[in-house]
Amino acid sequence: MQRLKTTWKSDCTSPGLFALIAFLLAALSCLLFQSSTLWQKLLCLSFGGYVLFLLAKKYSRLIWMLSGILIVFVIAAGFQAKPQRVVLTADTVIKVYPDEVKCSDDWLSGTGYVGKRKILFSATVTPQERKTVRSGKILFLKDLSGEIDPIEPATNYGQFDYQKFYAGKNIFQKIKLKSFRLVAADSTDLFAILHKFRFNLQMYFKRMPRILGFFASELLLAENPESENQAILDNYRNLGVIHLLSISGLHVGIYTLVLGIFCSWLKFTEEGTFALNCLLLLLGIFLSGGQAGFIRASLAYFLGKIFKFKNIRLTNFDLLGLTLIIHLLFVPRLLLGVGAVLSYVLALGLQLTSKMSSFKQSVALNFLLTPLLLFYFFQFNFLTVLFNLLVVPYFNWVVMPVTFINLLLFPVYPALSRLLELVLENGEQVIAKVSATKLGLFTFGKINWWQCLGILVLTIIYLSLLNEGNENKRLRLKLCSSLLLSYTLCFCLIHFPLTGQVTLIDVGQGDSILITTPFPRKTYMIDTGGKLNFSGKRIKPQIEKITIPFLKAQGISTIDGLFVTHQDADHVGDLGPLLEQVNVRNLYTAKGLIANPSFQKRIAGKMAQTRLTELLAGMQVKESKITFAIVYPFKAGEGKNEDSLSLLFRLANKTWLFTGDLGQEGEKEITANFALQVNYFKLGHHGSKTSSNPEFLRTLQPEKVFISAGRNNRFGHPHPETLQTLRTLGIPWVSTQDCGMISWIYGGFNRPQFNYFLPVKNK
Repeated sequence: MQRLKTTWKSDCTSPGLFALIAFLLAALSCLLFQSSTLWQKLLCLSFGGYVLFLLAKKYSRLIWMLSGILIVFVIAAGFQAKPQRVVLTADTVIKVYPDEVKCSDDWLSGTGYVGKRKILFSATVTPQERKTVRSGKILFLKDLSGEIDPIEPATNYGQFDYQKFYAGKNIFQKIKLKSFRLVAADSTDLFAILHKFRFNLQMYFKRMPRILGFFASELLLAENPESENQAILDNYRNLGVIHLLSISGLHVGIYTLVLGIFCSWLKFTEEGTFALNCLLLLLGIFLSGGQAGFIRASLAYFLGKIFKFKNIRLTNFDLLGLTLIIHLLFVPRLLLGVGAVLSYVLALGLQLTSKMSSFKQSVALNFLLTPLLLFYFFQFNFLTVLFNLLVVPYFNWVVMPVTFINLLLFPVYPALSRLLELVLENGEQVIAKVSATKLGLFTFGKINWWQCLGILVLTIIYLSLLNEGNENKRLRLKLCSSLLLSYTLCFCLIHFPLTGQVTLIDVGQGDSILITTPFPRKTYMIDTGGKLNFSGKRIKPQIEKITIPFLKAQGISTIDGLFVTHQDADHVGDLGPLLEQVNVRNLYTAKGLIANPSFQKRIAGKMAQTRLTELLAGMQVKESKITFAIVYPFKAGEGKNEDSLSLLFRLANKTWLFTGDLGQEGEKEITANFALQVNYFKLGHHGSKTSSNPEFLRTLQPEKVFISAGRNNRFGHPHPETLQTLRTLGIPWVSTQDCGMISWIYGGFNRPQFNYFLPVKNK
């Protein structure tokens, strides 16, 4: 029996076993939850099949254990593959924990539970209901009325995909409540007590000075409580040191070290210290909302200590593999999360570079993460290693000690908090100034999934050889050359495209059109979009979530010409933020708009590097590869709908017309002064019945028309009358409401074609 036990133990600790199983489960997870194309599915199947073959050949005596792990994973994944949907009935009740809800003025939003299923919810609340929400009790939303919808996917290239993000958290639906009854109650179960404790921490941090509260929330709760702190996050991200704000291995190491010193002082045994650390880390996992990096580091600590106590030797690669196996068994959709992918790849990198000096390891790890950064965020900082050398000591020896000192002493010495806040304020101002220079920050563009995977594999092989001091310098040189060539080719494909485009960006209820030419690429834009704000509150520009990521994904940092049709917020509301973040060489407006006080306010102090030109019908903007003909207005106006700047241009033998929110009277003026026939036309005023006169459409004879409008918008765009006109005239149409971003690609070696970001619906 002892011999059998020893043999089993030896087999289970064979080098590479758990690492290979982890690769197999990762391939299965990607196959089930990530793969959306046939090529992706084939790659996952091929890689998984190869790993399975290696496991069966090398560890044939452990096939029973492998089978058990696969069965457990398939069962766990099966429960999540087809999640149960919440159906609204008279008896439906949403249970809400106090730390998972936000209440801003009269707007309530958060995550609730219907049985064991999670759902996002939002609603307006009265002052009395707001007071109840902030009481810290468990909330029950009853007598519900509203609509339950699936969480929408990204609708633009480069846009963050909230559908995938929430799917990783097993949340698939949202409900906007029209009415409900709010009931608050206390609870004594452990889960409720923990949520109440987390809520109390949230309230405690909110009472602190702003920056101290921000760092306390980030380092303990993994959340940013105030939108005004977004600038701090952006600064750290631009410098390439955003990982310092992620709860991960660094924090696990600090927590276990501090508690270990304390336990040693109290003469605790190693096992007793381990037990206390386990409790501390489990609490940290809960407080951080299940942050993937923190779970990974905590699991590695648990397993490492257990194996040490049992005198079981496991390689670091297998320890990481076993950590990923356990994590995937509990969270099969784990790899949908960007943070989880970055955390595990970084942990792998630490093992691949373990024999390097600290400086070389830092350079190597940044090199390893670069393809992932380009795939997810489209940019990186050349000087990240330098900024790490400067910022990490400040963070470790100033930010973290100051934050935790304030955490303990704030109730007793609030005056000290003001002094500590001043220390951090000065430090963050320095970081903000360095970040504002954008020194080393480079917009590369988005590489696709197979480019990312290929470069990542080459990088891993190269770092492995470098770490082992492999004498085959010729092989390392070939790998290094291959990597350099791969990055160069990707860069050239993004920045020197053989194709151009006309793209209707899905900005919701608004207009924004991007036009580019083939190499040498020139970039133009018609309107910027902008969120209509009926509440009077300050809102975050949506351009930062949609258009800026789209431009970065294409490696675009300069716009050669920006045309503004008129003053409405849904067309020009994000002009200011765009001018601040992107170099705009020329701004074109209809004559008279510049005199509008509202428009002047939007561009004040933001035109230092931008030339302004006013236009009227009959004028042209001639560029090397495109000419914009102005067909409206005929006289100066105030920037109203009836003054909309209207543009005509021709690319690849196809003529396009854009008329902003121009009404039918303006369309008649265009018809009276210009003999126009176009191939493609964006309907005026988002498909409103006030535009797109039937006679105007008959004159244009378009092959296809487009509508840019928000989903479920309050104006009812496009209006039924307009759609009926299109049907009567036999003109096909597509809308950003249904298709998301609409792109017409021309040039290169293919015929011009339309690409729709979402599957197009037949009309």
